[in-house]
Formats: sequence, C-alpha cells, structure tokens
Amino acid sequence: MIVTEDLALLDDLLRLCAAAGADAEVHHTVPERGGWTDPPLVLVGDDAAARCRGATRRPGVLLVGRDPDDPGVWRRAVELGADDVLILPGDETRLVDRIADAAEGVGRQALTVGVIGGRGGAGASTLACALALAAARAGRRTLLVDGDPLGGGLDVLLGGERAEGRRWPDFAASKGRVAGGALEESLPSVRGLRVLSWDRGDSVSVPPAAMRSVLAAARRRGGVVVVDLPRRVDGAVAEALAQLDLGLLLVPGELRAVAAAHRVASTVGMVLRDLRAVVRGPYAPGLDERWIADALRLPLAGELPYDPGLSAARDGDPPPGADARGGLARFCTAFWERVLVPERAA
Repeated sequence: MIVTEDLALLDDLLRLCAAAGADAEVHHTVPERGGWTDPPLVLVGDDAAARCRGATRRPGVLLVGRDPDDPGVWRRAVELGADDVLILPGDETRLVDRIADAAEGVGRQALTVGVIGGRGGAGASTLACALALAAARAGRRTLLVDGDPLGGGLDVLLGGERAEGRRWPDFAASKGRVAGGALEESLPSVRGLRVLSWDRGDSVSVPPAAMRSVLAAARRRGGVVVVDLPRRVDGAVAEALAQLDLGLLLVPGELRAVAAAHRVASTVGMVLRDLRAVVRGPYAPGLDERWIADALRLPLAGELPYDPGLSAARDGDPPPGADARGGLARFCTAFWERVLVPERAA
C-alpha cells in the first residue's frame, strides 16, 4: 500500500512496485476497515507522515522521502512507528528488494545443497538428479540447477529436454534482483520439480552476477534447491558455492579418485564451509568409506550403494533415483531425512 499525495513520488513508487512485480493500492491518508494493517508492506510518503500519525502500530511500514539533508524525517519516522527511512533515488535498490520480499511472502529460505564430483565421471550429476527427485517425492518445492555448462544437461538426464520453459541462456544477462515466483514459473517442470539447465545451442558463459541473482531468487522460494557443480571453480561457481548451505563431494573408492578429490576439496573449501564426503564403491583393496573421508578430512555424509549405472546413465533409461525402491533413491531419502527439519518443508 502507498500513502501519499505527492504525484511525483507516487509515480516513482509505482514504478518501483512494477519493477518488483508487485501491485499497490494508493491512498491519501490512513484507510479505514483494516486497510492499514492488511497489506504486507506500507510505503508512506514523507508528505503524508503527519496524516498517518496515530495509526495502529504495525511492522512493515517504511517512510519514503527525497531530502537526505532533512533531519526531521527520522523524527517523523519514530512518530509513525516506521521500520526504516528510505531516501530516493539513492535507496531505490533497497526499496525494490523490500517490496519484492513482501510480494513474495519471504519466509525460510530453501535448503541449498551442491553436488561436486571428486573426479571426472564420479556420478555427481546423477546424484544431483536423484536428490532432487527424492525431495520432490517427499512433497517439497524443489528446484534443480545445472551449474555445469559443459555437461550433457540435467534436463536430458531427467528425460525433460523437450519440456517447455526457459534455460540458462535466457538468464545470462540477469543483474540485480530476479523475482523468485517468476523464475519458478518460467522453468521447465519435469517429474514434479523445476529444472534450470542448458539449451542445445553453443555454450553460454553465465556471469557471476547472473548466478548470484538466479540462485538468490531460487532460495527465496523456500523448499529445496539442488545445484550440480563442475570441479573447476570460476567466478560463477564461486558465487554458487557462496550460497550453498552444504556441499556433497562424491568420491569413488579409488586412490586416484581420493587424490583428485583432495585437490577439489581444497579449492572448494576456500569458499564453502560445510563440505561433506559421499563415498561410493567398489573399493580398492584396503579402502572403505571411513578411510576415504578421513583422508579428505571431511565429515562423511554417507555411502552410496554400489550401482554400475551411477556414472553411466544411458539414453532411454529411467532418470536416476526414479525408482523409490532402488538403493540410490533410498540413500537420497535418508539424506533428506537427516538434514531437513520440519520447518523447512515447502
């Protein structure tokens, strides 16, 4: 809700509401019959502060002015019970963020999990898909993000390459805030989850700013976000790592794989604090999941049951983890049961 009689300020506030994807009611003074307390956010123009004085105290009131040198604006904000004072045009970005948060009903952010292969062909993409499918089966809002432009495409792995929706090239120029609801609705829906993958065209570089904006929007929607990441760390991958709640490093039970995974863990660990090992067999003589996790100095997130198809999915096969009775699906279900708490349900 906007309360002002300043037409120039009103034009600016309506423009910022449109940029945030929000509709606004406009009033000249405090409305009656609950109109003041119902909207999630109230923007009071500095010209209307005196008229709104005495209104019911409530959270989500912002006083918006234009004069940064007016010391009285803070006194009027206190009298109004405003949460904050924003001065245009300098605070336009902050104000768009506050409007968008209110419009999206921001609550608890999504639990965001990244999957990285300890070596090439470890099966990280397969595990990422299986984790996303398990979360969706449990009834959670789920978004699977393909962070590897040189991979084969997670939509293909899920059998959804023909599903309509936007792909990474559509977001490569994204800067600033991306609306979470618009992002979710624009993506292909495959097997009960949303997928952000690559198209079949030439490889497109995703700038760090685009990765940051898109993942931040995905996280604001709540539920679960699973990100499949390459082993190399460039600017975009570093932005993705910075937004993860935890990372899973998938390591085959081989000495060379452990050596390669150690280098990956050293690099990833400079950005991501919570990195855990997922180990899969078969094992070289003398190795087991505990030895490998200890060698990497990482907590053990679990042991994947041996599955010869984990790193070699074939065209026409069901998506990895689609069979809820299979070992891979059972591992993923148990993982979510350990790391998710009831409040994080979608």
